[in-house]
Amino acid sequence: MSVFWTILIVLALAALGYILGRQKALNSVGGDSRRMHSLPRYYGWNVAIFTMVPAFLVLIAWMFAQAEYVERHVTSMIEPADIGEGSNLSLVMADVRRLASGLETAISTGAMTADQVMALDASKDDIRGMLGKVGVAFGSDVTPHILAAAQNYREIVSAASVYRAIAVLAVALIGFAYAYAQTNGSFWARNRVEQVTLGLLILCSMIAIATTVGIILSMVFETGHFFGQYSWTEFFFGTTWSPNFHGNSQLGMLPLLWGTLYVSAIALAVAVPIGLFAAIYMSEYASPRFRSIAKPAIEVLAGIPTIVYGLFALITVGPLLRDWLAQPLGLGNSGSSVMTAGLVMGVMIIPFVSSLSDDIINAVPQSLRDGSLGLGATPSETIRQVVLPAALPGIVGAVLLAASRAIGETMIVVLGAGAAAKLSLNPFEAMTTITVKIVSQLTGDTDFAAPETLVAFALGLTLFVITLGLNILALYIVRKYREQYE
Repeated sequence: MSVFWTILIVLALAALGYILGRQKALNSVGGDSRRMHSLPRYYGWNVAIFTMVPAFLVLIAWMFAQAEYVERHVTSMIEPADIGEGSNLSLVMADVRRLASGLETAISTGAMTADQVMALDASKDDIRGMLGKVGVAFGSDVTPHILAAAQNYREIVSAASVYRAIAVLAVALIGFAYAYAQTNGSFWARNRVEQVTLGLLILCSMIAIATTVGIILSMVFETGHFFGQYSWTEFFFGTTWSPNFHGNSQLGMLPLLWGTLYVSAIALAVAVPIGLFAAIYMSEYASPRFRSIAKPAIEVLAGIPTIVYGLFALITVGPLLRDWLAQPLGLGNSGSSVMTAGLVMGVMIIPFVSSLSDDIINAVPQSLRDGSLGLGATPSETIRQVVLPAALPGIVGAVLLAASRAIGETMIVVLGAGAAAKLSLNPFEAMTTITVKIVSQLTGDTDFAAPETLVAFALGLTLFVITLGLNILALYIVRKYREQYE
């Protein structure tokens, strides 16, 4: 049984438990809800929660454990001879999963029976002919061990799906029976429901924290593997980026870091003044009618896909800057440049600055403005000396969010700035960023044990440290100016 149908059945049992639990509680007091400890809905929710929550926890734990068990069991069936030159175990396992998916598709479509699938031999023509019937392309040679691993993989996953459904539904029924048996008018259902709800809220907050920790640890471990194969001094201080999967790679990150900071600086130079001034005008000077039109119009910019901005940079902005500025000034002949990507990215992140700053400025108490104006200050002086200092923490947060968005952008840089890793002050030359090279190093069939691939994790960790540094700097600025204002 698929996960979808398992979840659907559990939800149906929970809904039934809600109805029956509520009805049983009412029947136990003769229909007089005033004699009940809690409101009727709490008794229904008690049964529904004990039906759903344990079952879903078992389902999540089962799926993680099943993935780990199947991976280890099937991996043990792969012989070293099946891992060809230029390949690795992860690529072979990808072939096994793809072949197992094709076998399962053949069974589900009726092209073959389960017995026929298990009886297949390693004949290259037979396997590819069968996969072609169900529309699955398989480019690698099928060795006997890979075929046996795929057959075993499909068989284990199919059996585990049945056992999983039985276990989850059994836990749901046990929870249903337990909570339903406890239901009566004197049962403290509200306290139980609130305790479980509090536990779920704590679990959700822990999931967010655990996800962050998991992301950091995964990047740290892979970065450690990278530095075990490549010198950290050459990575951090190298000025040449020239990866080569055949050896002799030069993986200096300085050109990528320079391109990232250069493009982000231009983007912020465009977005911060325009966004902040727009926010000040809309919150302090604009009429309600103009504000109701202008603010949604600016926020539309945030909803445009980045690929559209990238095409705009490639087709319109790049050639325009090349023909009107770069060529006449003798600074370059390419439409792809740092300036192109920076300008378009700056337009994209204007809403991050303007909308958040506008909301923060509007949150400043009107009494502060009235007091300043009452002391004789002009509206512009009030904005500079009262409103902006009071709103500074929120404005810094908006600028930080815009900076993080600019640093992590990829598509606009690919289409607008090119892919050349170089150190140059000329804004009309093509350069690239860290995010672009992360994508390029992880694209295609790559060897995750090679430094040319592991370098992507080191680059990602570098971006994380940069963002963390921006957060620390923002906190310092906020605290300094907040103390001065208070």
